Amino acid sequence: MHPAALIFDRDGTLIEHVPYLSDPTQVRLLPGVTAALRVAVAAGARLFLHSNQSGVGRGLFDLAAVDACNQRLIELLDLGPRPFERICIAPEAPDAPSLYRKPSPLFGLEVMREFTLQPDAVCYLGDRGSDLATALAAGTRGVGIASGLDDLRAELQALGLTAAFPVFDSLGAAIEYLFPQP
Repeated sequence: MHPAALIFDRDGTLIEHVPYLSDPTQVRLLPGVTAALRVAVAAGARLFLHSNQSGVGRGLFDLAAVDACNQRLIELLDLGPRPFERICIAPEAPDAPSLYRKPSPLFGLEVMREFTLQPDAVCYLGDRGSDLATALAAGTRGVGIASGLDDLRAELQALGLTAAFPVFDSLGAAIEYLFPQP
């Protein structure tokens, strides 16, 4: 079954990871991202974005900077003005109380409720263990993209999640796995 909803991490999954990204001129799509998202949209998937942005909670930049970077991402994707049904930004620092900071499943649970989706119809895609731990906590599917700064395969092995989630070297390969072409 193809997923009806894809919840993407931003940094290291859709765009190059820049530590504490706050300058929209530094937003760069990873290779093949637009083509991969076009395949998913053509297959009927709804797209969502869920991003931890601890730089806000650490006082390094504000939510307006995050919004500006997200807007630049949307421009670069060239998929229209609203490619994402919803965007969830978790601005809290890692040690602060949080509702949405991954691995919190709250955003995924809200997506399932709002769009009347079963957990197996939702898939988290991300480059970190916290992205896939979010999928696990929400009871959804998850796919790893080993395109970020960390060694995702080693991180999943340390978390005991190697067998739970497939990992691909690019978003394009992950989308081919989720939406195989005949």
